[in-house]
Amino acid sequence: MDDLLDRARSAVSQRAELPGMSLLEHLEELRRRLIHSAFYLIAGFAIAWGFHVKIYGLMEKPITYALQQHNLPTQLIIHNPVDGFNMYLKISFMAGCIIASPFVLYQVWLFISPGLYRNEKRYVMPFMAATVSLFLAGAYFGYRWVFPDSLNFLFTFSKQFRPLIEVNEYTQLFLTVILGLGVAFELPILVFFLSLFGIVSPKFLWKNMRFAILIIFIFAAIITPTPDPLTMCVFATPLLALYLISIGVSYSVSPARRRKKKEQAKA
Repeated sequence: MDDLLDRARSAVSQRAELPGMSLLEHLEELRRRLIHSAFYLIAGFAIAWGFHVKIYGLMEKPITYALQQHNLPTQLIIHNPVDGFNMYLKISFMAGCIIASPFVLYQVWLFISPGLYRNEKRYVMPFMAATVSLFLAGAYFGYRWVFPDSLNFLFTFSKQFRPLIEVNEYTQLFLTVILGLGVAFELPILVFFLSLFGIVSPKFLWKNMRFAILIIFIFAAIITPTPDPLTMCVFATPLLALYLISIGVSYSVSPARRRKKKEQAKA
């Protein structure tokens, strides 16, 4: 941990040597990026609201299929007349965030770019493409395999009960699993930035793999909707694969490797 903090301090001190803006200029730039991001989020919400019924249809599909498999009523229930409207607002907002994410990420990149070296700024397009692609891959993995299998498992062990599934509770469970996996799949992006700034190295990641495995399984246990170890392993397996990929990502952008390539080019 002390070594990691030392690396972070070193990275900050090196970036401080770059020609930058004053504190007021940074605050003004931050305000501008936040305003632009808010505009994109509002636009994304407006677009998603136009398709809120279709979005709900996609969200309802896993529970409907699981209920049909067990010959159970498929209609979800509400306890309050506003519950349905609130649910549509929630899923439209989350879908809007996904729609707006490439534009918001670009605003983030514009804000941090003054603190990057010129050769590092070429990563903007791969960064945006990889971030969105990994999130969608994680969300699809949860939607296509993990969530339906988890629901089937739960209904199999609840055959003696008649389920009354409340729409807001189901929405919360759905978003927790799908968004949780989407965010978890961003691990290579996090490692990319930490490695780019010299905070972590491939050696550090490999050396601490046992701790990473423990953290991954704890995270999988938190977001897994069922208590069985098999489902938890299904969650954890792609995350372990992504961690190994992250080590390769760290190696490709680590400052030590870049310095070595420069020395070889000069020689």
